Amino acid sequence: MKAIQFEKYGLPEEVLALKEVAKPSPKENEVLIKIHATAINDYDWSIVRGKPYLYRLMFGLSKPKNPIAGMELAGVVEGIGSKVRKLKIGDVVYGDISQHGFGTFAEYISIHEDAVIIKPNELSFETATAIPHASTLALQALRGIGKLKQGQKTLINGGGGGVGTIGLQLAKLHHCEVTGVDSAEKLTMMKSLGYDQVMDYKKVDFTKTGELYDLILDCKSSKSPFSYLRALKPTGIYVTIGGNLTSLISILIWGKIFSLFSAKRLQILSLKPNEGLDEIAQLVIQNKIQPQIDGRYPLEDTARLIQYFGEGKHKGKVVIKVNQ
Repeated sequence: MKAIQFEKYGLPEEVLALKEVAKPSPKENEVLIKIHATAINDYDWSIVRGKPYLYRLMFGLSKPKNPIAGMELAGVVEGIGSKVRKLKIGDVVYGDISQHGFGTFAEYISIHEDAVIIKPNELSFETATAIPHASTLALQALRGIGKLKQGQKTLINGGGGGVGTIGLQLAKLHHCEVTGVDSAEKLTMMKSLGYDQVMDYKKVDFTKTGELYDLILDCKSSKSPFSYLRALKPTGIYVTIGGNLTSLISILIWGKIFSLFSAKRLQILSLKPNEGLDEIAQLVIQNKIQPQIDGRYPLEDTARLIQYFGEGKHKGKVVIKVNQ
């Protein structure tokens, strides 16, 4: 089979290569999936570069333990292990597999059966692979932690990416006023999707405008926790799904301290993969929300696309079409 592999850490276009490798065989609790589509995420940008260095404790100190990255897929089950009970050959599945491993930048993968769920017939492979990670991040952050309510004043930092574009639509289902922050190149697209206000992060620091928000969803945390507190209403909630490691550690520590004497909240989401995915799928089928798809690129473009993603140039979810 064809797969995108890397044997050392570094910039994607320098270390990733398309190779012919052996097709995997499923272990007793695994299913063999023929991958029809996959997508790029923050994990891929970090794992390929081996940065932040903390990741190397999990994925390999000097070189990657698993030479194939990728964590979202939509595909068809072609083989099953002896103890598989939930799935059968021919099932069409999708999901965020990160709780059980990585390796979706390939034509096939063997993965634990719990890593995926049945794909609704109404969703194409490309649409299905665009929603598991980003949409559940948005759902769990905004509603699970943020307690999203009708008419709230909301801000999404990183509003033009996969999480941000889904988060906007979830907030709009609650008739919220939503401000989006991202690079200048994405602002026109963001306005067309329904953001009430947009900001170029290079020109405007949303924590210094004097505007106060009921809820902030941050996909790119890079500031001090005191900055975020300044942008919250008295009972406002700030939720981050990722960003600079130093900032995240500060938010974790200071968030607990602030909660002792303030009604404002600083929270970090710990994602539960695929939780809420069935609900998101139904919203997509009902055309209440739609993932913003960047491309449907070929597998051989993966290295360039991870670099493109890491530079923040993507608009929505970068989707790769694998098997036709």
